[in-house]
Amino acid sequence: MYLALLVIFLQCSQLYTQDKVFTFNTVEIKVQPSAKVRNGAPLSITCQADISKSADFQLEYNFTLFKDRRAVFTAVSARGAARYEIPVAKSSDTGDYECTVRADRKTRSSDPVHVWVTGMTKPILTADKRDVLEGEVVKLRCELPEEEPPLRFCFRKIKTNSKPKEVCVREPYRNFSVLEFSVEEGDHILQFDCFGRRDVNQEWEDSVNSNRTLVTVREPFIKPTLTTMPSSNVTEGDQIQFQCSTAVVQMQDMEIILQKNRTILNSVQDKRVLKYSTVATLEDSGEYLCKVEQGRASKTTKVNVVVSELFPKPTLVAPVTKLDENKELTLTCSINGFRRANFSIIRKSPTGDIPLRSSRSLTMRVDVNDTGSYTCRAEVKGIVKESKPVRIDVYAPVSKPALSVAGGLPEVVLGKPLQLFCHSVLGTPPKTFTFYKGNDVKKVVINDTYATFLDENIRLNDKRGYKCDVRNNHSSGMRTSDVLNVTVIVPVRDASLGSIPYGEVEDGSETAFLCSVKEGSWPILFKFFKKTDHEVLVYEKSEHADRVMWHKKTMKRQDTGTYFCMASNRANVDVRSRPITISVRLAFVSGAKGCVGEASEMTKHNSKNPRVYLEMPGDPSEAAGVLKLSNSGLAANLTSEKLTREPNDGDYYSGSGYIEDSENHMKSADESKGPDLESAEVEYTEVEVSTLDPHRGQALK
Repeated sequence: MYLALLVIFLQCSQLYTQDKVFTFNTVEIKVQPSAKVRNGAPLSITCQADISKSADFQLEYNFTLFKDRRAVFTAVSARGAARYEIPVAKSSDTGDYECTVRADRKTRSSDPVHVWVTGMTKPILTADKRDVLEGEVVKLRCELPEEEPPLRFCFRKIKTNSKPKEVCVREPYRNFSVLEFSVEEGDHILQFDCFGRRDVNQEWEDSVNSNRTLVTVREPFIKPTLTTMPSSNVTEGDQIQFQCSTAVVQMQDMEIILQKNRTILNSVQDKRVLKYSTVATLEDSGEYLCKVEQGRASKTTKVNVVVSELFPKPTLVAPVTKLDENKELTLTCSINGFRRANFSIIRKSPTGDIPLRSSRSLTMRVDVNDTGSYTCRAEVKGIVKESKPVRIDVYAPVSKPALSVAGGLPEVVLGKPLQLFCHSVLGTPPKTFTFYKGNDVKKVVINDTYATFLDENIRLNDKRGYKCDVRNNHSSGMRTSDVLNVTVIVPVRDASLGSIPYGEVEDGSETAFLCSVKEGSWPILFKFFKKTDHEVLVYEKSEHADRVMWHKKTMKRQDTGTYFCMASNRANVDVRSRPITISVRLAFVSGAKGCVGEASEMTKHNSKNPRVYLEMPGDPSEAAGVLKLSNSGLAANLTSEKLTREPNDGDYYSGSGYIEDSENHMKSADESKGPDLESAEVEYTEVEVSTLDPHRGQALK
């Protein structure tokens, strides 16, 4: 039975709980009479919740009203609305309002509503003084007691018949501000007021102006009086006196200042009168100012002074301003229309003026040290005036220039630029240097002692020398250097190496090597190298020729190898020949007959076109292809023979002539073997020898 009752109770409770279901539809704020009201008007803000319920049951509502996210009102009610009353709205009530309602564990908030209370309360202005002296300070306080910061306070200083002077101060944390105003000269009766300003939704809103505060101003001293004696119009040399005076309430901390433009001439403190005197000059013409200061107060008086000229500036005259050394110079000083003056002639110097003579004129014999600026001074009644300076230039003659080549030697490599120096030790600068190549002017330079010229167009066929001249303002005129002939160094080109015999030689025989170049200035250094594991210098010689011969008297088996030569001259360009290979073999018994004698004899008969005759043996088995060169013919003709050479790519140049390898190569031993060796008769092969033309360096003359 009890169990049945419990079940019935739980079912009823569940049914009761299901009947108390509700939900928030909306929560909103209503402002009356509107969201924008005037300052001082009544204002009410109502928070209202609209809900839906499953049955008619009571809910308890908790209302919280926020202004700018700070709670300003709370209420608990069984009704779905709560009202916040503001009987007298103030500008501080302006803000964003938002309402939050909580009921039975459910919470809902409204959208924010901006309420603007227009207008601000009238500010209150107070002053610490109502009676002040010029230069003193008035401290003002402006307050908005019913407003909340941040605020901005604007103070106004009002003078009769002038625009108010306004100064604004921002106050982020308080509802009042304090400001000091200086009382200036001419401030007799002053009025001050202020107003407040606040930012509402990025718009400025101003309060009405405060009460006006009246401040009376008294003068601590009167405007000063400035007088000049004997008058404000004087003549140079006259004594002029200034006097500045004032009347003052109290003397403490008072100062009188006399100034012209920005220059202070004199000053006194705690005195009523200032005096200043001077001898008048033209520079004393102008406006003078007397200022009286005490504290922050100041008053000024101005007077204009005119000083008439007693005499004009003197004039210094020189008949000539540019002259040679040891010539006479006359300087004359004068004043137009005025003769009674004390004259002196001065030379200007960086270390100070140098008086030369207390006279109207000066005559002297000059040297270069007298170059400089000269003036004359004239004095009348204590007034000193100076003429404009006159520049005097004294010149010494230039010395004969020396022309030289950069690097010292009078030579240049073909294709390289040539730099020349023209130097003149003596003479007064500036000097004008002129460079010539032949008779053509190449460059003009103005300098003190030397000049340079770079010739970048050097050619082998140039036959003209160089010279330079120099001149300055001395009357002696121009001096010219000696002619400088420059040698053009032609770099060596296309080295070639040949040998007799060529290719294969007998052990113990003599071999001649000839190294030649196509062109190049003498002397030429020839070097012969043998290539093994490394390059070994075996012979070198310097020759005034475009070829050189190296006689190797005895060839050994260890002399087998590859040879090349290298040539160079003062152009410092090394040229290598193509290598040739020499093979040394053991000597065999030769069947050659009378070759040496016949070759020698035929060489003598053909001295104009010498030929070297090689005897070919008739027995091939005995000869084994050996060619034997006549020792006598070799000795007589080595310096002029065309030797067998390694074939070249293209033409081969030696000096100024051509040698065609295909026609003039001597046959090697291997090339001599063949059907001709089977003949028992002796055959001869002619080798033509030509004389090579030397190629010398050309001088620019």
